[in-house]
Amino acid sequence: MLPGPTESEGVLDFVDRLASEKGVKRHQFEKEFFKEARPTSILQRFATPEEVAAVVAFVSSPLASAINGTAVRADGGVVRSIA
Repeated sequence: MLPGPTESEGVLDFVDRLASEKGVKRHQFEKEFFKEARPTSILQRFATPEEVAAVVAFVSSPLASAINGTAVRADGGVVRSIA
């Protein structure tokens, strides 16, 4: 399982601190972060812990029986390259 940027308690504390230092709200900081640092992210926001847990539950279930020996990404759809 390869989770991407996730809205965990630690991440929220870190983002809140950085947003405060920049004098902006968390939502605005998150928007700028994804625009600048993760411009190819399809989701354009942090995944919630519940979204990541849903992927873990699926991969752990019989529904995923045909998925084996591979890393499953829950990264919000980060596109590395279009070409």
